[in-house]
Amino acid sequence: MRAAVTRDGRLDVVDVEDPAPGPGHVLVRPLSTGICGSDLHALAHFTNFAGLLDRVGAPSLDASADTVFGHEFCAEILEHGPDTAGTLPVGTRVCSVPIIIGEGGVEQIGYSNRYPGALAERMVLQEALLLPVPDSLETNIAALTEPLAVGEHAVGLADLQPGQPCLVIGCGPVGLAVIAALKGRNHGPVLAADFSPTRRRLAEAFGADEVINPAVSSPHDRWASFGVPVSMMEYAGAVMMGADLKNPVIFEAVGVPGMLQGIIEEAPPRSRIVVVGVCMHADSIEPFFAVAKELEFRFSFGYSPAEYAATLERLASGVPGAELLVTDVFGLDETPGAFETLRTPGEHGKILITPQTHQNERGTRDPWPL
Repeated sequence: MRAAVTRDGRLDVVDVEDPAPGPGHVLVRPLSTGICGSDLHALAHFTNFAGLLDRVGAPSLDASADTVFGHEFCAEILEHGPDTAGTLPVGTRVCSVPIIIGEGGVEQIGYSNRYPGALAERMVLQEALLLPVPDSLETNIAALTEPLAVGEHAVGLADLQPGQPCLVIGCGPVGLAVIAALKGRNHGPVLAADFSPTRRRLAEAFGADEVINPAVSSPHDRWASFGVPVSMMEYAGAVMMGADLKNPVIFEAVGVPGMLQGIIEEAPPRSRIVVVGVCMHADSIEPFFAVAKELEFRFSFGYSPAEYAATLERLASGVPGAELLVTDVFGLDETPGAFETLRTPGEHGKILITPQTHQNERGTRDPWPL
């Protein structure tokens, strides 16, 4: 089969051995695959990425060996492997949490040397984790289930109370997933901030109540209008007067060094900060500010199978803005170019790869309406 393989810090689309389904597995044909920010980082810093996975106890990943990325996908069942129930027939479109159990134990699909991800013409999945895609749901939208589930988990972790003002910093796919989950709960007010005009428009489409350009004004300037004390003295005075305060929640969805310190310095007292952006480099903070303001940090990663399934169900019911999140679609042979495009992602939401489509087969696509 053809697959986009990592080799020496680059992607090559080459012929590789077809995967064979083992016990409890199904062979599938990926139909639509999203490129994740973690894929971009892994390709550029594969040895560091593999080391981080090893340090947190994830299955080992040999950075020098072939790896096929792709953990955001919608696929079609081709064949049932041994010891499977065959509950979903061949031809069923499916999504799945990207986890599989093989001879070496639990593996992460897309970050495994044994099991290729969905940037390939074939892959194997765990039958027990398959979820059928509703007939009404477009394949490319179904492929958004995994990234949107990340937002579902983060918002669940935030333990929100009605009316708590929320700020989402960064409106790439992760930040938009958070906005979608917040508005899916009818929560508000929700502020969103991003330097990119394209991503600000996407945040509006996803339902953010107010969208801010940080180049013009700080999003933290808006807290007072929601009755949030912005200094420790204001907070102490409000408490002494018996004010009914709603502590703000800030979602950090950028994941680059310096973001946490910036939030610590500007966040109002008693803010809850949910870190969803995955920073894979060393960072530093000045704890005094966080201590003095009694800030609370919660770090969010991934999602549960139940949250993944709930996200697929929400997509089938209609998530405002979801159809705009896909800003371009490429064939499998164009995968290296798609990765290069996303190295400066300001004008993009999510780029999808259609692994069954090869170069010059996808035709002319209308530009995304900027």
